[in-house]
Amino acid sequence: MANAKLGRPSKEKNSMLRGLVSDLLWFGKVETTVARAKAVRSKAEKILTLAINSYEDITKVQKEIKDEKGVKVKKTVSNDGPKKLQARRAIMAYVMDRQEQRKPKESIEAFEARTQGINHPLLEKIFNLYAPKYAARNKENGQGGGYTRIVKLGQRRGDSAEMAIVELI
Repeated sequence: MANAKLGRPSKEKNSMLRGLVSDLLWFGKVETTVARAKAVRSKAEKILTLAINSYEDITKVQKEIKDEKGVKVKKTVSNDGPKKLQARRAIMAYVMDRQEQRKPKESIEAFEARTQGINHPLLEKIFNLYAPKYAARNKENGQGGGYTRIVKLGQRRGDSAEMAIVELI
C-alpha cells in the first residue's frame, strides 16, 4: 500500500501525504479514505520510530553569557546530539510545520509566554510528547510499532468511497 498511486501524480500524492501526516501528528487524528489512511499510517509510524530511537541523544555544553549587568556567567545548555539532530532534520524535511494557535480566552501575553522560544511546535510535540510516551510503552510491552489505529467509518455519501479515521493510540 505504500506505493499506491492514490489517483494522483507523484508530486501531488506526496504533498497530500505530507499534509495528512502533519495533521495526524498535530491533531492526533484525521479522517480520510481507507487507501490514504493506510499510506498515512506507514509514513507516520516511520517518523515516530525515528523520533523514538533518537529523542534521548542530548549533549550538555557550557557557554559564557553576559547577564543584564554585563558580567560573564557560565550557563549549561543542552543541545541535540548528532543522532537526534539527524532525526530532527529528516522529520523537518518531511512534515509541514504547524504553528501554535491561541486558546479561547487566552491573552496575548499568556500566549507569547507559553510559546516563547519554540520555533517548530510540531517537532517539539513529536520529540517531547510522543517519543517519550511511545518509548515507555515499547519498554513496557517489549514491542515497537503500532502507534496508529485505523477505524473504518463506512461509505461516504456522494461517491461511496470507504472512509476511515487514522488516530494515534
